[in-house]
Amino acid sequence: MAGPALQAWGLGAALRSRAALRPLGLLVPPCRGVAGPGPGEEALEENPFYGKYRHKIQELRRSSPDVFESRMEKRNEVKKQPLGYSKQGEFIKCMEEKAEGLGTKTSKGGFTKDKTLDSILNVEMVKEKSAEEIKQIWSQYFSAKDTVYAVIPAEKFDLIWKRAQKCPSFLYALPRKEGYEFFVGQWSGTELHFTSLINIQSKGESAPSNLILYHYPELQKEKGIVLMTAEMDPKFLVVHEAQCLANQVQLFYATDCSQTYELVETFNHRSSEFKYMSVIAELEQSGLGRELRPGQVSDKS
Repeated sequence: MAGPALQAWGLGAALRSRAALRPLGLLVPPCRGVAGPGPGEEALEENPFYGKYRHKIQELRRSSPDVFESRMEKRNEVKKQPLGYSKQGEFIKCMEEKAEGLGTKTSKGGFTKDKTLDSILNVEMVKEKSAEEIKQIWSQYFSAKDTVYAVIPAEKFDLIWKRAQKCPSFLYALPRKEGYEFFVGQWSGTELHFTSLINIQSKGESAPSNLILYHYPELQKEKGIVLMTAEMDPKFLVVHEAQCLANQVQLFYATDCSQTYELVETFNHRSSEFKYMSVIAELEQSGLGRELRPGQVSDKS
């Protein structure tokens, strides 16, 4: 069942996922401090989230040692790039074009390719209904599913969209028992792709997304609403974790507080000044993800 709705939008909870992203050259985690990388794989093992991805990393090392070594070298090169360096959108587009050529409808990892609003909703039929009725239909449909969903006011999405054009990527923090796990969010059209930072560090440009948020502006002008739903990889995220990441989009991209949005601008345009602890401070002040912290009930328990 979907989680409780976000107060401002009616945001529910999440699904499955995947889409390739390029490395950003960021460091994790705040709970361990920002330390320089160790030699090769040892640096990855020092990361408290290494265990979560150990099987795939070791499988790559056994099956393709040359590829593994090459990625370790690329990872060290990425560390030398400026904070916020990103070409994920270009890579996602490239992967989509390749999949198009093969005539595939599902991308690597089980994500739906070309997930249109028509594939979910009879758009022509709902045009006869009011915005409130459409909101009820959307919420009722997804409330029975383990998925993030929302009905976003048109003016709020306008703000998010304009800012996403200027600042297409950002670093998000997800509360964990060990501290915080970082996820990079990258806009590609009206889709917002999230992938864990350690996944980017270990797999480079082939790192799959863990969560994709799909935004549908088809009814924005006529009904004043934008519909949103999601797909996630359940091996890495549960509903409330995905919901926490989705809620942070509103926190950082739809905020009326200039100081909060300045973090997004700094990440994209003044990377040398970016401080990841400021993201954590905003998250803690907002109260988002509080249920994911140690001592709270977890969906994984």
